[in-house]
Amino acid sequence: MYYVIKRPLVTEKNSLLAEQGIYAFEVDKKATKSEIKKAVEKFFRVKVTKVNTAMCRGRAKRTKFGIGQPESWKKALVRLKKGEKISMFEGA
Repeated sequence: MYYVIKRPLVTEKNSLLAEQGIYAFEVDKKATKSEIKKAVEKFFRVKVTKVNTAMCRGRAKRTKFGIGQPESWKKALVRLKKGEKISMFEGA
């Protein structure tokens, strides 16, 4: 179950979303919404109300060796029940 969540996404935009109770994670490409919900609820001990996912494709980057293609990844936006927070994102 813990293999589903790879890492939290901490950016300025995601920090603003965290104030509204929406947290962003990089997840396994094959993970479903229900698997993501179960993993977040079990790992952080919170109640999840909604999960949105998006496939983020790796954009081509030019280097001195030619053009490289980074790997695509999956992002999950997880909305928590009102009043619940994940302390890792709060800086505590």
